[in-house]
Amino acid sequence: MRYSFGIAAFAALAAAAPTETVKEVAARAPAAACSTAVKVAAGSNIFTGRTLHANSYYAAEITTAMASVTDESIKTKAAAVAKVGSFLWIDTIARVPIVATTLAETPCTDVLGLVIYDLPGRDCAAKASNGELKSGELSRYKSEYIDPIVAAIKAAPNVAVALIIEPDSLPNLVTNANLTTCQASKTDYQDGVAYALKQLNLPNVAMYIDAGHGGWLGWDANLQPGADILTKVYKAAGSPKQVMGIATNVAGWNAFDQKPGEFSTATDAKYNKCQDEKRFINAFNPLLKKGGMPNKAVIDTGRNGVTGLRKEWGNWCNVNGAGFGVRPTTTTNDPLVDAFVWIKPGGESDGTSDTSANRYDSFCGKDEAYKPSPEAGQWNEAYFEMLLKNAVPAF
Repeated sequence: MRYSFGIAAFAALAAAAPTETVKEVAARAPAAACSTAVKVAAGSNIFTGRTLHANSYYAAEITTAMASVTDESIKTKAAAVAKVGSFLWIDTIARVPIVATTLAETPCTDVLGLVIYDLPGRDCAAKASNGELKSGELSRYKSEYIDPIVAAIKAAPNVAVALIIEPDSLPNLVTNANLTTCQASKTDYQDGVAYALKQLNLPNVAMYIDAGHGGWLGWDANLQPGADILTKVYKAAGSPKQVMGIATNVAGWNAFDQKPGEFSTATDAKYNKCQDEKRFINAFNPLLKKGGMPNKAVIDTGRNGVTGLRKEWGNWCNVNGAGFGVRPTTTTNDPLVDAFVWIKPGGESDGTSDTSANRYDSFCGKDEAYKPSPEAGQWNEAYFEMLLKNAVPAF
């Protein structure tokens, strides 16, 4: 995904790529039935006392890839990655049935992480991860996508579920309002997110609305408008109590706490005091609270183990030299941050480097973008091995 900004800079975050087909995955044995319904209290932290579930779909991608690898050290480290909890992206209608399957495999000790990601006109400022629904197809989004997900979660009341709501949607309405594609998507984005929040407001669910990152909504001119659009949609949904706050750095590269900051020496740095996600959260989230919205956060640390690799905030695609970051944990040392989590599955491409492809985005051809890279969502074994090699902490 690509974003433009009104203040002499580009800020971006590549959201995970849509998965074109549902891969055949050997069914994992259902978890032992939990005897008690999960009740996630408003304002609580769903990750406290629970482990982010290591879903079988990401594990199967790794296992399949390792079948052709002969280096035993890589295979051992990859097996360790497969055991790390990560979010599962439900990015097409065809993938909705795997929600029930994955709920069934999630034990009582875990929280299942899902990404809701199929708005009409999805990623209106990019080409690499455009979605299947066109602007104007909100009725399909509701009836064919959100409603079946709601039904699946309702049928599993004893499983704790954390949801990331629609990466790259509402922030685009702040920074790319000049694009005709985003103008066409505005109503669907606002109404679609509100519908998702309202319908998914279930007792065993905690929701975090995507809020970009410090290099996107962290600019001085974007902080208040960004908070305003999120609180507006939250209230349009009826202020659902299972919304806990926001998700930031989704599929991104920003450090959580880095001084003075990755782009602190840039000529336009004086317009952005949010040089890492910690400073962004502590500048942005009080604005959410002031506007009447819950203001906790989860941060994606899946691929931010190495920084200083990009020339600009906005270079988001398959950053070369990246490494897996901090494993999922509730030890964040910040009262506003519920957890560090792995949202983007490391190894799945952000977008193709093939300039002749229909979905080629120029950001995937940048100097710091890894090449060659396949279509968004497809597995890139060489990139996965690079993330392994550069992981901080190491595997």
